[in-house]
Amino acid sequence: MNLTGVCPSTVVVQQDWEPEAEHAAAYELMGQGYTIDADKKRVSGPLVIDGMDTGVKIEVRSGGGAIGFQSVPSQMYVDQSITLGAVTTDAAISASSTQPVTAVVAPLEKSPQMLMWDPATHPTWTGIADIGKSEVKVVVSSGTVYSTLLSDKGLVKVSQFDTSYDGAPARFVASPELVQQGYATAEPYVYQHEVPSWNKPVKYQLLSDVGYNVYPEALSVRTADLAKLSPCLKKLVPILQRAQINYLTNPGTANKLLVEAVEKFNDSWTYSEGVADYAAKALKDLGIVANDSSGALGGMDQTRVQSALDTFGPILKSSGAKVKDGLKASDLATNQFIDPSMTLK
Repeated sequence: MNLTGVCPSTVVVQQDWEPEAEHAAAYELMGQGYTIDADKKRVSGPLVIDGMDTGVKIEVRSGGGAIGFQSVPSQMYVDQSITLGAVTTDAAISASSTQPVTAVVAPLEKSPQMLMWDPATHPTWTGIADIGKSEVKVVVSSGTVYSTLLSDKGLVKVSQFDTSYDGAPARFVASPELVQQGYATAEPYVYQHEVPSWNKPVKYQLLSDVGYNVYPEALSVRTADLAKLSPCLKKLVPILQRAQINYLTNPGTANKLLVEAVEKFNDSWTYSEGVADYAAKALKDLGIVANDSSGALGGMDQTRVQSALDTFGPILKSSGAKVKDGLKASDLATNQFIDPSMTLK
């Protein structure tokens, strides 16, 4: 499929974090001859699908420290060269008043975020509901919207949350009675195979199981650019759907690129081939990548988007976010470019 003259000469995808398997739909499109910019934390190359060069380039940009830990919507409005940004539904709600974005495809069906615990210390626990029956501290990052959700639902007490999580394993290893946030696509492997002071399984439950019903890292455009980009998106969105399916079928090439990029970026983020391979399997096995209830892989059920808006709009307002008055599900996500035939078999 030729995208020349329809899409920007370089399709720029702004991710929300460093390279990882959750971003594979974009990295899967990177053709031979790509370049890695270690200073700017970017990977660029010809945009290729099923071995066919589309005539344009793709540039995948890292988030996190690479953009000063700004939100993706904020970065999209600072840098108008960004075509698509990875924006989770709650972040889109939070940005709706001043930096509105509309999701056009959701490569991930549900969030990989989880709470994890040591099964040896808590042998009777089967899920997050058990955490709230205890007084155990739950270590999370500051400002997580799901902590309010869990307390509102009575699953975890407000007094249990400790918002000092810094990503390092040392505290959990030293205090195995703690519960800690993490990603089901990473920490279960990392703690068992790459943290020598632990080197054993953890147990966890996905937050999506208990009401965190957002579409994570949905690829989104600035809302005002939707009409202008429509001719491009009509062709590009099915390509992104296909890329995610291709990745699950054969993740090896994209995983090698993810690991190579992380090695060359050479910052505090680490990502091994073992983690990447584990993540690719976990994405499928846990239904993190799956056909949406609206039908296709990458689609976004409007009823679910509205439910997320109803749930997280009030939570975000109470934390000081300026949520747009009258915000609707159709403002946050559209399926108009989704190819319904793109499904996981």
